[in-house]
Amino acid sequence: MTDSRDTIHRGLWRKIHRSPLFDITQFILLIFLTLLFFARGTENLGYNWQWYLVPRYIFEMTEDGIQSGPLWQGLMITFRISAISLVLSFAIGLVTALFRLSHSFVAKTIARVYLELIRNTPLLIQLFFIYFVLGPVLGLSRFPSAVLALSLFEGAYASEIVRAGIVSIRRGQWEAAYSLGLSTFDTYKDIILPQAVRRILPPLTSQAISLVKDSALVSTIAIYDLTMQAQAVIAETFLTFELWFTVAGMYLVVTVTLSIIVNFMENRLKVVT
Repeated sequence: MTDSRDTIHRGLWRKIHRSPLFDITQFILLIFLTLLFFARGTENLGYNWQWYLVPRYIFEMTEDGIQSGPLWQGLMITFRISAISLVLSFAIGLVTALFRLSHSFVAKTIARVYLELIRNTPLLIQLFFIYFVLGPVLGLSRFPSAVLALSLFEGAYASEIVRAGIVSIRRGQWEAAYSLGLSTFDTYKDIILPQAVRRILPPLTSQAISLVKDSALVSTIAIYDLTMQAQAVIAETFLTFELWFTVAGMYLVVTVTLSIIVNFMENRLKVVT
């Protein structure tokens, strides 16, 4: 009788432990303890918390209705930069991966030089180089320069993810495609890449999240994204802790939402296949 009760208890605990609500509760508790820690620490500094002033910098009620604040406007700029860079980085990653897997010496050399240059230099230096050096030559303004720098940087890492996914496909799949008379292009399009997508989706998600976080560096070339808007508001209001906590929370919501969406897509692909 005691063994059956223990088994039931272990089963209930295992079910609770695996529940998403349990993870959410742990996360909320962690946030609460973190805020409590900083609140206690700032008491010694004599810091006066003014959270009631923060909402006006996100949304503000006016006579014309709800108006977006500077933080929301900056978040929209971050979305634009991240979305465009995400598409371009995946395209660059796919092309680079195919170059590395090709039999062309020139294509392999171009891919290798690109990867070595991008992965062995800091993103901030690349951003400055593209904006201050290539920008005047190519006629690029701040926004295109930021998108190009992020796309090239993230594309280098995405290419290795894509290449690993393609290489992981069994050789028999290639042989079957060639025996059916399919060209290399059709083999990639109809057989190899659809299978590789399921394997590369999780690491590509992590790379997409890194891109969103790395987009904060575009504030260094005076693009008023979320980070730059926060710096401007802090310079006027001195709401240092409140605004940086708010900005961190906004970035967190974006990245967590992205993870949930991709996990849903990954589960759907598993069901389909």
